[in-house]
Amino acid sequence: MTERPLPAITPETQHFWEGTRAGELRLQKCAACDHVYFPPRPFCPQCASSDVSVFRASGRATLHSYVIHHRLVPGFVPPYSIAVVELEEGPRMMTNIVEVPQTPEELRLDMPLEVVFQRINDEIFLPLFRPAGRAA
Repeated sequence: MTERPLPAITPETQHFWEGTRAGELRLQKCAACDHVYFPPRPFCPQCASSDVSVFRASGRATLHSYVIHHRLVPGFVPPYSIAVVELEEGPRMMTNIVEVPQTPEELRLDMPLEVVFQRINDEIFLPLFRPAGRAA
C-alpha cells in the first residue's frame, strides 16, 4: 500500500508538530481579542494581531460532522471516517475517528471524543480522535 500523504512542517506549524510528538495538542490564542484558533498561523485570523501565544489544549472534542469513505485511497484502509471535530476550546479540526466501527450507528454527532496520536515517522505524529474514555 502507498503511504499516507503527510503534511509539511513549516516555521508556522513547527510548534504544533513538536506538540504532537510530545503527546500534546497545541493551539494558539490571541492576546488582543482572546480568540483561540486552528490551524496554526503567525497572526490572529479574527483581528490580525501578531500577539499570539501557544498553549496545550485539553485534547477533548465533540464530533461535529463526518463522512464514511469506502473507496480505496493510497495510505488509507476503507472504510474510514473523514471528520470535523469541535475542540473543547472552540476551533474545529479535520481529522479521522479511530478505535470505533466506522458506521452511522457508532459515529454519533456531538459524541465526546479525545485525541490520540498516531506515529507516522520521527517527525509526524498525527492527531486523531477516538470516543472519550476508551483505553488504548
